[in-house]
Amino acid sequence: MSTENGISRRSMLVKLGVALNGIVGVFLAVPIAKYLVSPVTRERKGGYDSWLSLGRLEKFPAGETRLATYRNPIVNSWDGQTGDVPCWVRNVDNSTYQVFAINCAHLGCPVRWFPQSNLFMCPCHGGAYYQDGSRASGPPERGLFQYSHKIEDGELFIKAGEMPTPGRAALATLGDSKCV
Repeated sequence: MSTENGISRRSMLVKLGVALNGIVGVFLAVPIAKYLVSPVTRERKGGYDSWLSLGRLEKFPAGETRLATYRNPIVNSWDGQTGDVPCWVRNVDNSTYQVFAINCAHLGCPVRWFPQSNLFMCPCHGGAYYQDGSRASGPPERGLFQYSHKIEDGELFIKAGEMPTPGRAALATLGDSKCV
């Protein structure tokens, strides 16, 4: 079944099918390739390593633990109030501060501070933490996550772009040692 110009109907349809499959394959390969290469090529947003102010030191009296909030530096315009992140600030003695993430180390429920008992309590599963953030009782296996902080010009700043997690704590304990 050859035609006058030498191309059969069957070979033309095979070539057309191969061409269409090639086009579809390219369309599918581009997003897959971008996904696989994205960890190498992706840039972090500008606020990732930023230090954010929680306010003047006068807001945090000595010997007390207060709730503070900051605006997450890595937000989108549609995030609204969810971009405001709370944290607990403990002023130990006017020179030593601790800044805790509000999330329980067990499942991330928000912990509350009870000054009567000097404990942070998690309402979800009964986790309790001492005032220094260490584990007191309940299902959490570790203490509260702490933010890196610094004091400049009478203000308390935290490194807020990176949420404190067990992975960071594990890396900090490893220090410069190398995995074998």
